[in-house]
Amino acid sequence: MGSEKKQGDQRKRGKGDGTQSIWLRPGRTPTRGEPPLTRARIGTAAVALLDEDGIDRLTMRRLADRLAVVAPSLYWHVDTKDDVIDLAVDAVFGETQPPAPGAADPAGGWREDVAAVLGGWRAVLLRHPWAAAVPARRKPGLGPHFLAWMEVLQATLVRAGFTGRDLLAATWALHNHVLGSASTQAALDVSAEERDLAQERVRAEADRYPTLAASDYLRDDDWNGTFAAGLDFILDGLQARLSGPPTRPVRG
Repeated sequence: MGSEKKQGDQRKRGKGDGTQSIWLRPGRTPTRGEPPLTRARIGTAAVALLDEDGIDRLTMRRLADRLAVVAPSLYWHVDTKDDVIDLAVDAVFGETQPPAPGAADPAGGWREDVAAVLGGWRAVLLRHPWAAAVPARRKPGLGPHFLAWMEVLQATLVRAGFTGRDLLAATWALHNHVLGSASTQAALDVSAEERDLAQERVRAEADRYPTLAASDYLRDDDWNGTFAAGLDFILDGLQARLSGPPTRPVRG
């Protein structure tokens, strides 16, 4: 009976199968006499450690030292290091408020508002390079700060006229563009010399890679320009969709 109760408690808290986000589990209210430990404090302290040393060196013991508590105290609020990272990712999105709908273009231009949201989102990730790689390998963001950014993005798309399946597809296309751009920029560590050598290698084999040799793409390090141009391509397509045929069901 005791074992069954323990398994039941684990399922309620999201343990066991490891699928439930910390944001889907109720937070714990400290009792009198306990350190004033909260999810917000844990997330803020984790951001500081991650900024200093990256994900690989994040441990519960180091986090507890930063918070001036004993390590077991953390487990009243988080189950795993993954929970801590979820809190930290949401904390960085809380450092800056998303632009208000219509703020980028009071005249009502939805494209400018989308660009403002994605530009701010990308800036958040690049200020914290460890965060740029996290979303792609984790559960969907469900923290309140991240959802506030997504709410502004999707509300802007609805104002533009997207509904139903088109709204979801547009949201994911933009989501994937900003995450892909930020994570690639944060992850790549290539010197100018390496870029030159790589491009010369391709040029030496131009018979096999004629397009790559001609485009000089391995020397391209204009991250901001490439991000902006790619966003324009997506927005051009979305604009055309608004003026094009009605929404059709997507068949898998």
